[in-house]
Amino acid sequence: MRAKLKSFVWQWRIVGLAIPSITGLVILLRLAGFLQLWEWAAFDLYMRLSPPELPDNRVVIVGINEADVKNLEDAIISDEVYAKFLKKLKAQQPRAIGLDIYREFPVEPGYEQLKEVFESTPYLVGIQKVAGQPGRDTVDPPPVLKALGQVGANDLVSDADNKVRRGFLYLTTQDGERVYSLSFYLALLYLDAMGISVETVDEYKISLGKAIFAPLEANDGGYVRTDAGDYQLLLNYRGPNRHFPTVSLTEVLEDKLPPDWGRDRVILIGKVGVSFNDVFFTPYSGGLLGLSEPMSGVEVHANLTSQIISAALDSRPLIQTWSEPGEWLWILFWSGVGATLTWTFRYLGKQKSNTFHKQASLILSATALLGCTYGAFLQGWWIPIVPPLLAFGGAAIAVTAYIARSAGDIRKTFGRYLTDEIVAKLLENPEGLSLGGERRKITILVSDLRGFTSLSERLPPEEVVKILNFYLGYMADVITSYRGTIDEFMGDGILVFFGAPTVREDDAERAVACAVAMQLAMEPVNAKMKELGLPQLEMGIGINTGEVVVGNIGSEKRTKYGVVGRQMNLTYRIESYTIGGQILISEYTLKELTPPLKINGEKEVLPKGVKQPISIYDVGGIGGDYNLFLTQAEEEFLDLAEAIPIRYLVLEGKHMGDAVFRGNLVKLSAKGAVINLDNAPQQETPPGLSNIKLNFHA
Repeated sequence: MRAKLKSFVWQWRIVGLAIPSITGLVILLRLAGFLQLWEWAAFDLYMRLSPPELPDNRVVIVGINEADVKNLEDAIISDEVYAKFLKKLKAQQPRAIGLDIYREFPVEPGYEQLKEVFESTPYLVGIQKVAGQPGRDTVDPPPVLKALGQVGANDLVSDADNKVRRGFLYLTTQDGERVYSLSFYLALLYLDAMGISVETVDEYKISLGKAIFAPLEANDGGYVRTDAGDYQLLLNYRGPNRHFPTVSLTEVLEDKLPPDWGRDRVILIGKVGVSFNDVFFTPYSGGLLGLSEPMSGVEVHANLTSQIISAALDSRPLIQTWSEPGEWLWILFWSGVGATLTWTFRYLGKQKSNTFHKQASLILSATALLGCTYGAFLQGWWIPIVPPLLAFGGAAIAVTAYIARSAGDIRKTFGRYLTDEIVAKLLENPEGLSLGGERRKITILVSDLRGFTSLSERLPPEEVVKILNFYLGYMADVITSYRGTIDEFMGDGILVFFGAPTVREDDAERAVACAVAMQLAMEPVNAKMKELGLPQLEMGIGINTGEVVVGNIGSEKRTKYGVVGRQMNLTYRIESYTIGGQILISEYTLKELTPPLKINGEKEVLPKGVKQPISIYDVGGIGGDYNLFLTQAEEEFLDLAEAIPIRYLVLEGKHMGDAVFRGNLVKLSAKGAVINLDNAPQQETPPGLSNIKLNFHA
């Protein structure tokens, strides 16, 4: 158990490093404020993508626009006009009226009339501006309403990008006086008629009907060290501009309203024209099309009033946020997802299907993140969007960079000695370098150049090495393309495994296809040999399938990944029966093959060390998905004018056989010869021979 845990920790070490590192980096970027604008933008996007809500008919607006001013023929509306239309609104029997217009000074004529309306309307709320430098930024309320205690603050707070995402429940003046916001005051008047009043839950939270209100903190949601003074909350807009039922001042004065238009409602009065400079940018001001239409201040107050009433009566969600540690864990989780997915897919290869699976998994994960945060937003939760997305992508990139760098280092250090698969097996597992092995069925391929030994004796050493490097380079590319494991270069011979260290269902098929491809690759090799003025090369390949022991073999100081077993020796014996350009496979390999083969011939042999004869097959090609076939050139034999008597011995392994064979050489070709054997009864027929060396004596 301990060994498995150690192996697991070692394998996943980069993930264990990447997750906290990327998480910490993203959190630092967030705390420094670099992500704040992006998080606000994501908040705005989700707000715009939210399904449109039905208008809240409990809140209506009387909007004073440029046409109203033109009809009155005066840019400054007198107290007389306000008194007149306020009386008309009172006749509608509303629950509350909010006058979102500064009237700190009388505007004659009509001040006494307006004063009388103020004094006779207990549900009329005027405004004052509380925040800012006294006398410079602040604006006093109408004195009469101030004396009656019917004043609310109409302050709105804009973020650094000039958008209003927050509203006040109350503010505190320089004198320490607590002033309800206009929206909160109007909502309380509306709810008071239903017997609902404010209750204090604890030092910070307040209860109103079905809702619990909690003040915004400096680092809530996407905010970083924001000024969260007084009692603020996030605005949950019902919709874009002109979402509330709105009439004009002219319509009120001309009695064009239905008798019950304002009954039991909150009526907000304010200026809605852009020229009045009482407009604000909101999450709806912008988007993909770059539209930047602002919202009138009175409609922002209408949204906040509706938000408070809807939360208290309808349980409409207030926008809430997680605690800061909770948000950090959220970022950590998505950093882990990005790192884990990338690390899991590190050895799937570069096939299109595997690449698609990698990309699809990452895209689906990112989509899941966006879907989770959007779904939570619809339920009233502002969960971090940009930081986890950045952590997800950053962790994936960090792990990918590590894989790329380590893969490069591995190839650079070991690529000339081991295959990528073996290196991965050995280096990703701390126990991978330990001695030991396991029994496994694999397919073994052995290749050898025919006549190269005699050729190398006639060439300078530099030329021999040059030829070998060129030839082996070509063959190595072919072998690796068929996912064979090159275990060893033995001079001009190559030992290849299919099924070690990784077992695949098509090991035998790939081995045969690889052998055919290797023979086909001899054509460009020989083209280069011809260009260099050197003799043509010919290669024989033997393939066998069977159970062997695979693993790390050697000592603590020197270890080699290899294979041992009787099947290894048999493969070498099969290869020894080949002639140049030939591929011989054992009957055991043939049984493992599914694709159709082109068999040029079959013969039964009794290799040394084997008790029973076996059948070997001359392969000319493989069909199916591989569709590789060797070109068969007919060999031309020349009849000798006179038969040449010969006698010869057969090399068995590394030792010369005892039997002396006699015969007559009757035909010769570029690659072979025809020998008529003497019919002596004691003489046995020898097997077909290859790599023959003839010594002629006069």
